[in-house]
Amino acid sequence: MRSQVGSTPTLFRHSFMTPDDPVSPPRPAQHRPPSLDRLLDRPALRTLADLHGRGPVLAAARAHLARWRESAAGQAFDPLQFEDHCRAVLDERAAPHLKPVFNLTGTVLHTNLGRALAPPEAVQAVAAAMSRPTNLEYDLASGERGDRDDHIEGLLRELTGAEAATAVNNNAAAVLLLLSTLASGKEVLVSRGELVEIGGAFRIPDIMRRAGARLVEVGTTNRTHLRDYAEAISPRTALVMKVHTSNYAVQGFTAAVPEPELAALCRERGIPFAVDLGSGTLVDLTRWGLPAEPTPAQTVAHGAQLVTFSGDKLLGGPQAGLIVGEKSLVARIKRNPLKRALRLDKMTIAALEAVLKLYRDPDRLAQRLPSLRLLTRSAENIRALAERVAPPLAKALGDRATVQVQPCRSQIGSGSLPVDRLDSACLAIGAPAGAKRAGGFPDRLAAAFRALPVPVIGRIEDGQLRLDLRCLEDGDDERAFVAQLPLLNLPQRP
Repeated sequence: MRSQVGSTPTLFRHSFMTPDDPVSPPRPAQHRPPSLDRLLDRPALRTLADLHGRGPVLAAARAHLARWRESAAGQAFDPLQFEDHCRAVLDERAAPHLKPVFNLTGTVLHTNLGRALAPPEAVQAVAAAMSRPTNLEYDLASGERGDRDDHIEGLLRELTGAEAATAVNNNAAAVLLLLSTLASGKEVLVSRGELVEIGGAFRIPDIMRRAGARLVEVGTTNRTHLRDYAEAISPRTALVMKVHTSNYAVQGFTAAVPEPELAALCRERGIPFAVDLGSGTLVDLTRWGLPAEPTPAQTVAHGAQLVTFSGDKLLGGPQAGLIVGEKSLVARIKRNPLKRALRLDKMTIAALEAVLKLYRDPDRLAQRLPSLRLLTRSAENIRALAERVAPPLAKALGDRATVQVQPCRSQIGSGSLPVDRLDSACLAIGAPAGAKRAGGFPDRLAAAFRALPVPVIGRIEDGQLRLDLRCLEDGDDERAFVAQLPLLNLPQRP
């Protein structure tokens, strides 16, 4: 028989342990979770698997079990808490990162919030284009390959009076493509007062360099004359470009060359004349009492051979950069290999076509085009809305903040008519009466509104959170806003 000396059998080993031995007793059965298979077979987990897929549910279950083993030793496993955790994790992962918000900033065309809203006609057109094959680049008459610009070129020619048109994914791309085609390795004349910087520190001189063109500045910051252009033109000049200062205004002792005069000089010297309108509206806004803004049609009539402008600003459509002008120049631009890299997709083309068609009926445009509808709302209408919304907001705030209806000024935004303001009304939310210090209270209050199911974005001004109601429409919008106010998780009194 084999000797047992020095090798105590495992069966008897625990019999000789003293109370001081550092071995934990086994966890009671009720403290241990069921097997993973049994957990995944629970009705709640099966429902989650139907919604999210078995893989994501399995990952969430394993992660919860791992955390429970690390931190909940000695506590009973709670299956219902396990289900709630898995459900919360999976719902959070499934929630869209890009989500609707209430734009109560007072800036109608807010770049950070998506600029122009789409009319129902555009939404329906996009859905149709996404869900079925389309004749995007197919000529139904000939049965041969077509041009995707054909779906919008006729409308752009009709609305601007230009000979031809093309489109790319934004106005900066339109300018880049134009310069790359007509002025690569050559000089482009631009007034010093028009060297625009748009959002994100994106500047006209930077676009010029990327296009391979050499910028030649003419005139001064506040005054540029026709002779400045005439004297700067040389055999190396490929293009004269005028940039509409849509996101700032130079006032006082100023001078700029009218477009017809500059166009005549360019024709005389045999040099193309291009105008970057930036925000570009297709109609005269003064008919609705809004400030005047140059249109592509006016610019073409003034003699510009090429005009670029945006689709998602004052035009009220999807993000796009539009180029209209002389047929021969547009044809050259379309042959540039960059055009393919910058071209529009079928959803944008569908939305743009639908929006452009609305302009055929200008008498109803202010009702049918959301951006124009918001811009033309009266201050009286907005104040009446504010008076209705203020009581439920005050109820939700309780004694932790105060709310007042106040007059305010909205702005158009996205670099459009920067010095013009529109009369509006806002809900001004501040610290409660008698509060010793407001401190960071407005910031905490703004964060609470941003945390709502449909986030509410306002602006902080003079120690208050102000919600400008210009972009909150009567009806469904108003009801949805009020319905979620009881969910506000407000900060404590300052």
